[in-house]
Amino acid sequence: MDTVKNTVAEIFEEMARGLQTGGFQKRTRVGLTLMGSEHGEEEMLRGAEQAQQSDPTLSVVVIGTPPRATVLEVVEADCMAASHAIMDEMLLSGRLDAAVTMHYSFPIGVSTVGRAITPGFGRKMYVANTTGTSDTERVSAMLKNAVAAIAAAKACGNDAPTVGILNLDGARQLERALLKLNEQGYPIRFTSSARADGGVVMRGNDLMQGVPDIMVMDSLTGNVMMKLLSAFLTGGSYESLGDGYGPGIGPKYDRIINIISRASGAPVVAGAIRYAGECAKGGLLKKVEEEFKLAEKAGLSALLKSLSAPAAAKTDAEEVKAPPEKVVTSEIPGIEILSLEDAVRALWKLGIFASSGMGCTGPIVLVAPEDHEKAREALKGAGYL
Repeated sequence: MDTVKNTVAEIFEEMARGLQTGGFQKRTRVGLTLMGSEHGEEEMLRGAEQAQQSDPTLSVVVIGTPPRATVLEVVEADCMAASHAIMDEMLLSGRLDAAVTMHYSFPIGVSTVGRAITPGFGRKMYVANTTGTSDTERVSAMLKNAVAAIAAAKACGNDAPTVGILNLDGARQLERALLKLNEQGYPIRFTSSARADGGVVMRGNDLMQGVPDIMVMDSLTGNVMMKLLSAFLTGGSYESLGDGYGPGIGPKYDRIINIISRASGAPVVAGAIRYAGECAKGGLLKKVEEEFKLAEKAGLSALLKSLSAPAAAKTDAEEVKAPPEKVVTSEIPGIEILSLEDAVRALWKLGIFASSGMGCTGPIVLVAPEDHEKAREALKGAGYL
């Protein structure tokens, strides 16, 4: 009898929700594991309730032992390991469409695309990536991160996301790889820095303003950025802004699991659940498969292979004497810091005087204005640009 009463109550609740939303669509089921938060299970539960209340298309399932009664569906678990085992089983069996958790280990090749709220203009920006490892080689990982983030953005309704690259080691190498991928048939909508000299390599200003829809970086840097952007108003102990560290994405990965931090507060927990729901409703797993297939067709594997090899041909080991000195005022950017001195010596061997420097966008080679075009072509031909 109690079961019948509960079923009838659920039917009336669903009818009421249908009247409010104008339809009786199937709700997306998102699981949340309760254990592990530095702020306690009450904080996690509050975030889960906020998510379901703010989005009537979601049905949130909490996995664990709630600290109090809740309107949410509960699946009991007594430890973190049991919670993850239940979560995985429910995802693979189709009883959950997506899940949100912490302390979860992804295999190599899978990393998470976070979604932050930037402080300049309150824009949402995908941070690619934030936890996990897409590849053991740094620039290769960032290249895969860019494709993963494009898939996430498309799953969440942005069919043509803009892409920028954070100005860090490997940025110029990644820029060349992405431009090559784009030229060979994988469509990428590059953005330009809001600073006066523009360019796809983004400064800290662009990060704060949320200039690109997707900001590409390595996952260790991305993890720090997510913490800063989500907790800068609270002094770091409580993450209050954004949608968490995002879903684990990689070719052939078969479930949608969004990550949050132990420091994530209820607003971020709620945002992460909504983000996971968007990924599920937008067919993230299919989008990932499509994007990587399209990127592969455009030469992704060949680019990854070239990135794992030395980035540029090294000059001979013998001493290279500098040509007669000139006044060098023309800048050639886009060379990795570790290859900068080799690039200078390569120009010396061709009889072009050059010196190394650091411009406001990163490492530069300085040459005389009359040598600029010849030097640039030489560096490009040698693989430095």
